[in-house]
Amino acid sequence: MDPIFELFLAMPTRDSRKLLRALHHQLRAAIVNGRLQPGLRLPATRKLATLAGVSRNTAVAAYELLQSQGYIHIRPGAGAFVTEQDSQPIRRSPTISDSNADSRLVSFWRNPPSLPAPFQPPYRFDFRIGLSDQSFFPFQVWQRLLVRSQRSLSKTSTFYSDPQGQPALRKMIASHVSITRAVAVQEHDIVVTAGTQQALDLLARILVTAGHTTVAFEDPGYEPARIAFAAAGANVVTVPVDKNGIIVDNIPPETHIIYVTPSHQFPLGHMMSVARRIALLNFAQSHDAVIIEDDYDSEFRYKSSPHDALQSIDHNGSVFYLGTFSKSLFPSLRIGFVLTPPWARDALVAAKRFSDWHSPILEQETLAAFIAESHLARHIRKMRKVYGERRTALTRAIKRHCSDLLAPIPVDCGLHLTALVKGNLMAATIAAEAEEIGIGLYSLNRYPIAGNGQNGFAFGLGMIRAEQIDVAINHLAEVMRHA
Repeated sequence: MDPIFELFLAMPTRDSRKLLRALHHQLRAAIVNGRLQPGLRLPATRKLATLAGVSRNTAVAAYELLQSQGYIHIRPGAGAFVTEQDSQPIRRSPTISDSNADSRLVSFWRNPPSLPAPFQPPYRFDFRIGLSDQSFFPFQVWQRLLVRSQRSLSKTSTFYSDPQGQPALRKMIASHVSITRAVAVQEHDIVVTAGTQQALDLLARILVTAGHTTVAFEDPGYEPARIAFAAAGANVVTVPVDKNGIIVDNIPPETHIIYVTPSHQFPLGHMMSVARRIALLNFAQSHDAVIIEDDYDSEFRYKSSPHDALQSIDHNGSVFYLGTFSKSLFPSLRIGFVLTPPWARDALVAAKRFSDWHSPILEQETLAAFIAESHLARHIRKMRKVYGERRTALTRAIKRHCSDLLAPIPVDCGLHLTALVKGNLMAATIAAEAEEIGIGLYSLNRYPIAGNGQNGFAFGLGMIRAEQIDVAINHLAEVMRHA
């Protein structure tokens, strides 16, 4: 009897010439990192071929290659077994620059990158970004819907559910994004995730071949996205941005995946121009690349009309659209979603299943009801007004107190506003000094991926009241002048 074998294998299409390479690399990586333990009997070649979606000849060739390298041994009549530790090939200690994909994966998690702590002391003036104001959230309504969902679940089966997400929530998300972003999508195109970060991790699992796939990121940009793909063994390249978005002409031609934040570039805030969007889609089509569009806070638009999402003008199935409820509701909800092209849906759902099976059902059902009864739409409208007032107060305060020191980047959306420092003052030094007098403020040097960051500040609008802003900016101006 074959052993139970549920190792997820992200394979190219059957007509690809890289099937053997992909199968061999993934089995070898699983042996090296311990997912396939020494002594484990592997599936028969016919079973492996079925699981991986390849021919039996490809499965046989993969086993023979692993045996020749000492990773497995084959006993006639008994099967293929992972080699015991004392007889496995000797491998040198990996380093972060090692060209071997498996070694780079091991080294990455031996020396994990440092990220800013998500929880920090309370500040008198709090400009931290990525946080929403929960004091306006209708928790009583949420509690009522939560209890109702719990009662409904108590009358139905509470076994494992659909990895793709609860049908009711997927239907409501499709309706929500069609209204707020004019994105044409059906509920079967949506995969519910535990926030944007899990969405990035799942996409890395299905799109990256370790040591082979090249991923381009905006610089400066969102560091956790880069980490998700670097951890999967991708070759990371950085591409500068200007006021029109990522500079498409600078994207290397060998790029397979491009991660962008076109509606509100993180952290600078620029909106990608229509011409740049078209150029990016043309690049993806001509180079057989895919685009990951992270639309993390576009619900909060204050004046201008939004440009079409890349996903809505993509006619080639090149774009994965990422959304989240962390900004519109609250971060600890941990619900996001991916609008996936049809060709990748099954692989993404399988990756979700093997990651955590499915997101919590109770929260999904509650959010579905919250959207269906228009509470989300009402809350967003309310918060647009609140954040809009704070944005206006911030731009006025900068103009009043430090127009000679700071130059705001004009944007009409999002939960943060960026301002560049004029002159030779270093924003990182100023942010550290401002923290000592109770101003929580992020400098842009936290976000460059290749060290080419801008010198300025990102002012979050979620945690500071409008009436505090003028005083806070006045204090910041004093710090800058004294520096």
